[in-house]
Amino acid sequence: MLRIIQSPGKYIQGANALAAVGQYAKALADHYFVIADDFVMKLAGDTLMGSLQQHGVKHHACLFNGECCHKEIDRLGRELKAHGCRGVIGVGGGKTLDTAKAIAHYQQLPVVLIPTIASTDAPTSALSVIYTEQGEFAEYLIYPRNPDMVVMDSAIIAKAPVRLLVAGMGDALSTYFEAQACFDAQATSMAGGKSTLAALSLARLCYETLLAEGVKAKLAVEAGVVTEAVERIIEANTYLSGIGFESSGLAAAHAIHNGFTVLEECHHLYHGEKVAFGTLSQLVLQNSSMAQIETVLDFCHRIGLPITLAEMGVSGDAAEKVMAVAEASCATGETIHNMPFKVTPAGVQAAILTADRLGSAWLQQHQR
Repeated sequence: MLRIIQSPGKYIQGANALAAVGQYAKALADHYFVIADDFVMKLAGDTLMGSLQQHGVKHHACLFNGECCHKEIDRLGRELKAHGCRGVIGVGGGKTLDTAKAIAHYQQLPVVLIPTIASTDAPTSALSVIYTEQGEFAEYLIYPRNPDMVVMDSAIIAKAPVRLLVAGMGDALSTYFEAQACFDAQATSMAGGKSTLAALSLARLCYETLLAEGVKAKLAVEAGVVTEAVERIIEANTYLSGIGFESSGLAAAHAIHNGFTVLEECHHLYHGEKVAFGTLSQLVLQNSSMAQIETVLDFCHRIGLPITLAEMGVSGDAAEKVMAVAEASCATGETIHNMPFKVTPAGVQAAILTADRLGSAWLQQHQR
């Protein structure tokens, strides 16, 4: 199998980067279809449209209804065609960006993504996570190429709720462990080949950056300011995690996240919050050292990521509910089968229940 690494065509990051979008976007298209939800359109629309107008780029804006599902993708695609747009700009969170990627793919147009939060590594990747209209995971939609441009305005991201940046750290936390599992198993990555040393190194750097900068970045964003730690965490959450997962692969952590979407009481959680607990579960599943598990527990607890089922919102018969999660995470085609050993629902259930006990013991030992 060939080794493959892939990435977006251009990655731009910095304070007030939104105001420069027109300068860079005009090289890709002269008429853009812009999507954002109502809140983001009011937050960033004037700056974005002003930048496009300043550089002579036409645009038509349309509101995104909130769910990255086929019905919404089809609706927006029809709107784009009706206005004759020749490029797509998505502004907002992960579901908005994934929808923009899907529209651009089906219309065969260039796409520019402008995240207003750093809560997932979705922006850089050549895939979208498609959900049902009810919000349950449905499938991964894989594209032949990555986004043409990703623009990260750190000033906007620093003003977003801190929980979103923390969720992004939860998503990024899994990157190295899943990448290493795929590397060891010589699994096929999202890029369609074996991992490269470069991708694995970026995944490792992502993890090291989280440990070094995560707490500092959280405190800065709580103050609504941009520091060097914030810039580094934005890069880790988005670029390092994005290249690391896509060109190395996903494994148990994300599959367990997908399993948790079957529990209604977990629907309030952000993607990265579920992935963080999935990471802890993967560490148990692969029998990682206690020192490694404690490092992850400490990191999650310090920045506010869930480390117990109770913190996830799971109550009642945990064993029965966790078995439903485990069975969903082991479905045919799930990324858990990239682990370098055979995985069963019973084994996943045991790992999740043990991770919960480890988290509970850690909380009892470190109550503030």
